[in-house]
Amino acid sequence: MKHQLIVVLDFGGHFSHVVARRVRNLHVYCEVKPHTMPLDDIKAMRPVGVVLAGKQDFPGFGVPVFGIKPGALEAPGLEAFLKDDCGCVGDWNMGDYAEDMIRQMREKIGDKKVICGLSGGVDSTVAAVMVHRAVGRQLTCILVDHGLLRKNEAESVEQICKRQFAMNFVRVDAQEEFLGKLAGVVDPEEKRRIIGETFIRVFERESRKIGKVGFLVQGTIYPDVIESGGDGARMVKSHHNVGGLPDIVDFDEILEPLRMLFKDEVRQAGLALGLPPEIARRQPFPGPGLGVRILEPITPARVKLLQEADAIFREEIEAAGLEISQYFAVLTNIKTVGVKGGERTYDATVALRAVRTADFMTAEFVPVPYDVLGRAGARIVSEVPGVNRVVYDVTNKPPGTIEWE
Repeated sequence: MKHQLIVVLDFGGHFSHVVARRVRNLHVYCEVKPHTMPLDDIKAMRPVGVVLAGKQDFPGFGVPVFGIKPGALEAPGLEAFLKDDCGCVGDWNMGDYAEDMIRQMREKIGDKKVICGLSGGVDSTVAAVMVHRAVGRQLTCILVDHGLLRKNEAESVEQICKRQFAMNFVRVDAQEEFLGKLAGVVDPEEKRRIIGETFIRVFERESRKIGKVGFLVQGTIYPDVIESGGDGARMVKSHHNVGGLPDIVDFDEILEPLRMLFKDEVRQAGLALGLPPEIARRQPFPGPGLGVRILEPITPARVKLLQEADAIFREEIEAAGLEISQYFAVLTNIKTVGVKGGERTYDATVALRAVRTADFMTAEFVPVPYDVLGRAGARIVSEVPGVNRVVYDVTNKPPGTIEWE
């Protein structure tokens, strides 16, 4: 289905992405492009209108133009501009998108085999269900257990895929391989590169076991593309499923059915596909897993420590019944003096992070009640060996990002 298109021109910063979300929330499809994009290329996209994010006027498009000053997030007149000036009918909805994407993938895939990297997170799960609806048993979902998942995550994902969706499912234990290649690595971009490349190589090995595979499915979403510098945007950080992939892979093509969707749209698509709300609304988990939540060289002991601390924090948040978009623990590279059992310690500091957001392009820290933070902190320092201090992150996005790395 061909949707009416609004081009949002980016004049710098996160503002353009916030504007794009406002347009999408009005059920109008839009794409973010850099303001340096040649005028002829913009016209070739055949937009019904152009929104300038960060500038008042910019002549020469031949279609209606609406300028929004930086910081004017509930810009007056935007809805009227889209409806009255551009003639937008509001035909962008996730039910239609999902059905249209399923049809397109069925036609594109034909009788070829497909494999999907399934982490159990919302993005990869929705992508997998879409492809499963399109081609059924031609799809094999592969969970690469890189040893950097949350506590008991691999077992939970396996049960969901096999019991709820009856998918072809393979779980690959590649923990030693990943941790071996990550030994001694501190730089977060290098971690992402190693994890992304190793992830694909494991897939290549698995694909050979099931015969010729035509397509690899990934749960890449629009914020991944934007933050990785795709579509001409400035790079904030690379994502393992965008910037970290090697140039040559043993598949005909990569399918990214969610590439143009924001996070909340992915959740809506999941619900439209019949996913249970507890899965469709599951909090995000980065593709590199705990690898980008450990600010030191990754070791099995540090992974274990963070898994336990993270599980405790999540248990306390869930027990308190708090509505939070994303919450997790980070193992910092800071050690501090402490006292345990009357003895001096010099152990790790764990940071806790909780944010509330509509689109994951911007976010505000959640003022978690002190009693909840107190219980989580007390449990972590008493139940997790090697930790003697817990701190809480009160940084919004921007200027920070949701993840620490």
